[in-house]
Parts: sequence; structure tokens; C-alpha cells
Amino acid sequence: MITFESQHKDIWARTGKLRVGDKTAKTPLLLPVINPHIQLIPPEEMQKMGIEALITNAYIFSKSEDFREQAMNEGLHSVLGFNGIIMTDSGAFQQSVYGDVQFSNTDTVRFQRQIGSEIIVPMDIATPPDRDHEGAAEELAVTMERIREAMTIIDDGHLAAPVQGGIHPDLRKQAGEEVRETGAVFCPIGAVVPLMESYRYKDLVTVVMAAKQTISPGSCIHLFGAGHPSMFALAAAMGCDVFDSAAYALYAREGRYMTPSGSFKLAELSELPCACEVCRSHTARELQASPDKEKLLAKHNLLVSLAEIARIRQSIQDGTLWELVDERCRNHPRLLDGYRELLKYKDVLVTRDSVSKRRFFYRGSESCERTEVIRYHEMIPRFSVGDAIHISLSDDKGPEGATTFLFKPPFGPYPSALKETFPIGQSEIPQWDEDMIRSGCVAIIQLIEANPDIPVTIRAGERWNQVIADALQNVEERYEFI
Repeated sequence: MITFESQHKDIWARTGKLRVGDKTAKTPLLLPVINPHIQLIPPEEMQKMGIEALITNAYIFSKSEDFREQAMNEGLHSVLGFNGIIMTDSGAFQQSVYGDVQFSNTDTVRFQRQIGSEIIVPMDIATPPDRDHEGAAEELAVTMERIREAMTIIDDGHLAAPVQGGIHPDLRKQAGEEVRETGAVFCPIGAVVPLMESYRYKDLVTVVMAAKQTISPGSCIHLFGAGHPSMFALAAAMGCDVFDSAAYALYAREGRYMTPSGSFKLAELSELPCACEVCRSHTARELQASPDKEKLLAKHNLLVSLAEIARIRQSIQDGTLWELVDERCRNHPRLLDGYRELLKYKDVLVTRDSVSKRRFFYRGSESCERTEVIRYHEMIPRFSVGDAIHISLSDDKGPEGATTFLFKPPFGPYPSALKETFPIGQSEIPQWDEDMIRSGCVAIIQLIEANPDIPVTIRAGERWNQVIADALQNVEERYEFI
């Protein structure tokens, strides 16, 4: 049986515990991809590095003259020398690349059970991004039929239920609903590797957010093929709990050196900007010349990936994931596209985000769209007022008898009693700019509209009068500057 327990949350991210049988792993979780024929880092060594789970390919094992019989007789854990959780992919990727691989849905499911896989994946269809709506719908129907068929074979809760549907949001929502009806706990979102390979992070956000809105909130979400640490934070913010990575090894074979912000060609580095054991025991030149360069580079890449997962878990616990997403997504223009696309879902994200957090750092206009700002604006109509309202950008008390609201952008007006509470008291704001002032004006409008018969005065000063006047055009007859 697979179960998932959420512990801490931030945006749509969760830290939690994934229980598979009698084994438990912390989430967010990274699954290194293992090819039994090409093991740059043996699984037993990975276990010493703190790896709690890995993923391998059932199709490769089924066709392997070296490992098939051993896996069938002894099980994957014995073959790989790994005691943690082992997930197997079905061979759907090979089918999508090579066509008919003569490995049916029932074949792969039964084979995965026979070799001791603990998270079993049916033969879903990985719909490519260029598939039209009709074709994607037909393939989704086949995938769902195969999931239901597989559940008649794997009926003890160890079956994963992939969410497909191509690049079409309505189909991804439909897939999420149908997967939810199966009761599956482990739900991979599939066929997204082509989007990541072509840096289509905006489309990735559209696909994942469509699926997430209909998948059960209690399910553990695996983003198939999300292998580079630079995008882990963005994916976690969308509610993805598990990632698998072959990139640590593939990049090593190409001589590429991973960092949380991107990758470099090892041959072009004169310094190694990392504190892992590989980088602290080698210079760039020594690593380039080492006969074990590929293995050492793979180990560095995996350690960087693990460190990023740990950093994300800590950010979730601290309530600072937005800052990490902002930092990571500014390292590439296409990631920034993805970040901005995610912010379009702020009204959805706010429904599950934490009410109180450790801090709010303003990092530019994107910060005005964050869930903390939206939630504060939603609170504005609940403020109690007297016979008049005064909003001050300069800490004055206003006319006698008026209820005075101070002003802190991007949130807007606030009563002095909230000065030390979140988010007002725990927010760090640089020198005010027009974007944050306009965001605060959203709250002014809400305050005015919640109190239609009460006079409102605003003291802003010459610098901000025009910005505020422009932002308040729709309520210009219901307030006055003083």
C-alpha cells in the first residue's frame, strides 16, 4: 500500500512522508534514474549519499540478457544492491520513441510485480506536445483504460496512475478527475519532458496546474522527467512532490557541470563553484583530466540536485518558497516566463497557501502578485472603521475622529494594531516604486467599496498623488487628497 502524509505547506508545495509498504521517504523527493547496464554511481553508493528511493525501467530489465533472470528470481533490490523504495517505469517512453516494443500493458504490470517493484506504472501513452486535441483525447482514453486494467492485476495499492492529456488543459483536468476516481495515491504527471527540453516552462505550468486542480489533494504528485535542479522550486510551488532525474548522469557523459541556476561545460571552467566533496577535493583542471571524470561529475550533479531538494524542503518549512522560486526563475528568461505564468493562478494558489509565514521579501513587480498580497487584500473588507477613514502614506493621524490606516506597499492600508503582525510586520520592502504603490491601491479600492457611505481622505505627498489618482480612477469621487 502507498500512502502520503502532508506535513508543512507553502504555496502549493508540501513536505511530507511517502510510505510505500514498510518504507518511508521524505518529500519533496528525488528519484535518480538507474540503468542497470550503465551505473556511473552504483545504487549502494547512492544509499550512502542519502538516496531514499530510485527509479529504473522495467522494459530494459525485461530485455536484458544480463539481468532479466536474476531480477525475476532474486528481485530488483538484490540485483541493484539497494534497500530503499524502487519504482519502475513501464516502457512507455521506449514505446513513444521506438513504436511497438512488444510489451503489453498486462505484460509490463505483471513483470514489474514479479521483479519486486514497489511503485508500478502501467503502459500509459506519453502524448507529445504537437498532438491535436482529438488525438490527445483518444490517447488519454487508452491510458485510462490501461490504468483500470492494471488495477485488476495490482490491487494492493502499489499502482501509480499517470495523468496524461498532452498540452491541452481541459484534457489534463479530465485526466486528473478520472485518476482521482480510481483512488490512486501516487499520480505521475507524464509527457512533459519535451516541454522542458525545449524550455517551454510556460506551457509546463499550464499543463501541471490544469492537472493539479482536479487530482486529489491527498495524492502524491510525481513530475516525470523533471531532472534539472534549476526548475525544482517552480515545480514544487505547483504542488509536485517527487522528481526523477537521469540528468545527473546524462549531463556527466556530455561533460556538463550542474548548478542550481543552470549548467556549464566543465572544459570551460577554471573554478568549481560548489562545496560538495567532489569539488572540494579536485580543482577544475584535475577534474577535467581525471580518468574518473564522468563518474565524479555525475556524483557532483547528483549532490547538487539533492542539495536543492533539501533547500526546497527547508524553504517550505520556513514559508519562504516564493523567494526561492523568484531567485531560481530569474536565472533564465524562459523560467521567468514560467514563474509569471504561475502567478496567473494566484487566486487558486491562495486557497491552499499558509496564512502566516516567517517573512515576505519584495523582489520586484512579480511580488505584487504573490499569494500573501492577495490574501491580505481579501481581508480588507473585514476592517472596522468609524465615521471617517484616513489613509496615510506618511504616518500622520489624519482628521480628528477618523479611523487612520497607515500604508505599506504592496499590501496597502493597515490599522496600526497590525503593524507587528504578518505580513505587515514581517515584510522587507525596498525604496517604494510605482508597481508596489499600485498594488497597495487595490486594497484602497476594496476599503472604499466596503464602506460606501463613509468619507475617505488620503495623504500621499506630491510624489505619489498622481500614481494613486490614476490607480483610483474608478472611485475618484469617493475620496479626496489632503
